[in-house]
Amino acid sequence: MVYLSCLGQVTDSTRKEHLPDSSRRGHHHETDSVRRGSRLMTNNIFQFFRNAISRGGGADTNIKPIIAGRLDSTTLVSTLNTRSERPFMPYEGKIIRHIIIKGYGFEQTFTDTSKRLQYFGTRLLNQMHRKTRSWVIRNSLFIKENTALNSYKVADNERLIRSLNYIQDARILVNTLPDNEDSVDLVVVVKDLFSIGGELSSFGLGPTSIRGNVSEANFLGMGQKIQGGVIIEQTRYPSFGYQLLYNKINVYRFVDATASYTQINPNLKDATPNEQAWFLQLSRPLYAPYAHLAGGLNFGTYNSINRYSQPDSLFFKYRYWVHDIWLGWNLGNNKFLSNTSVLDRKFVSLRYFKNHFTDNPYQLAGKWNFRFNDREAVLSQFTFFRQEFYKTNYIYGFGTTEDIPAGYNVALSTGYYHQIGAQDLRRFYAGVDANYYVVTKRGGFFQYFLRSGGFMKHGQVQDASALIGASYYSPLFLFSNLKIRQYVNMSYTRQFARLGTDPLTLNNVFGLRYFSGDSVYGGQRATLHSETSFFINYKFLGFKFAPFAFGDISLLTPADQPYLNKSSLYHGLGAGLRARNENLVFNTIEFRMVYFPRRTEQNQSFKIMLNTGIQFRYNSVYVKAPDVIFLNTDGLNSIY
Repeated sequence: MVYLSCLGQVTDSTRKEHLPDSSRRGHHHETDSVRRGSRLMTNNIFQFFRNAISRGGGADTNIKPIIAGRLDSTTLVSTLNTRSERPFMPYEGKIIRHIIIKGYGFEQTFTDTSKRLQYFGTRLLNQMHRKTRSWVIRNSLFIKENTALNSYKVADNERLIRSLNYIQDARILVNTLPDNEDSVDLVVVVKDLFSIGGELSSFGLGPTSIRGNVSEANFLGMGQKIQGGVIIEQTRYPSFGYQLLYNKINVYRFVDATASYTQINPNLKDATPNEQAWFLQLSRPLYAPYAHLAGGLNFGTYNSINRYSQPDSLFFKYRYWVHDIWLGWNLGNNKFLSNTSVLDRKFVSLRYFKNHFTDNPYQLAGKWNFRFNDREAVLSQFTFFRQEFYKTNYIYGFGTTEDIPAGYNVALSTGYYHQIGAQDLRRFYAGVDANYYVVTKRGGFFQYFLRSGGFMKHGQVQDASALIGASYYSPLFLFSNLKIRQYVNMSYTRQFARLGTDPLTLNNVFGLRYFSGDSVYGGQRATLHSETSFFINYKFLGFKFAPFAFGDISLLTPADQPYLNKSSLYHGLGAGLRARNENLVFNTIEFRMVYFPRRTEQNQSFKIMLNTGIQFRYNSVYVKAPDVIFLNTDGLNSIY
């Protein structure tokens, strides 16, 4: 067994630099206990977590990956599967004396803290990058000095820091004090992503058609993002279009702010980038299960401009305003802090929004269309949830820590909904969005999900729907130079008495991914998706690689046919390669080839694509704004 070396002792000068001002003023002279307590309690981060599993009892002791082939020490330290709060439980109730912030450079790794990747690339990244300032990380802490350590709060805070879009990974380590058994110091270790990034939207556009953006996700190390997007196309007039965006995370007490002006927003009809928009958004997520408030505010105006010289009969001209506000309150959150065995939470929220069209597409006159109708609603939602998290890896990422939920989340929504189309349509709405997450003893991850809702008018049900399904990530199969994970997702969707909502389509995550166009639609849809990923133990210029192979099959039934045997069968087969440098803010790059045996008017049989916007972290939120159920999108990536 190979034992990895020390993360690094916190020196007196480092401690003074990272202490808050109040602590520095009161500690001009370090005591002997502080000096003796500066040594970290463990020689290796991953050994720390591994020991926490082997020493503890309960169900977690059985949670381990399936091992196929030779297992060595490198494999052990590169796979995680442990409950987030377990490493902190031995220190429950001890007083947090100091919280110290420590930043890693790009030459350091979490898997082997003694190893320094000193080559031209890491030196260049360190020279060009401004590390996240300590006060930015400290502002993201809701654990406080001179308070009792709560293992769940520390684990939640570690996960919150790790979720920041400019942080590659984060750990909170406990530093014991030999001469003060009732107190501990916490060391918050963070490693940044290289925050200058960019993105291309597709492959093979050529020199006369360029789409992409450049961004700085952590400008001046202050947790703020500046992004500029651009389109240059010969068929567009003018050929040049741009986007400007500014985002600041945690402006004040976990409130995030975004402002943007764009000429290249995807339009409501077919996502062509010819929409002009400006908007302002403020949001406060429920950053921890015991936070009091969550909510959001969104104002903006959007209008389509005929940049591609389409005939009037094809161009959908519109302009509309959005006013959207919601606010929620966590019920009984103080009960959790006084009794950590109570993990079931309840959250109530209220939302008002209005989408007002000053110009409507004339092609839709007298028709119901959820995308282009004026809509106004007052919706309330009651959410009850219990979510614990497991640290793991090799789900979306290439070895960095990922946080996967276990537990449940059920949101019940109801309210008044007003839609203006062929006539004023005022209806009562009710819906449910339920998710159940399971972590198996061998390290697999299940999610079962149900989305169902409908409107009621004069005692009749309208626009009712149901989406039910499950997804599964297998345990990580480990070989000496290869890691394999299998993913399966299946779902069934049906609409009833459709009047004003969109029909079911195939061009989405619940149909055939990368299937083009929305001309194929129906009232029932059954889909099976399978994908196998191979993570290679090889690097080139800091990039790791994962080939994959996949297959999709979907049955789509016309709206007027009640039986699946009247369905049309669509399927796709393909393979590709993903690449990612975990030091960079760039999203995962994906090269994909896919073959659709059944060709349609808008969809070619064979496609080759390059996508640089692939999600590589599971996006888990405790609560979200009240809304109606949608069946052709998963905007929050809430499905595995």
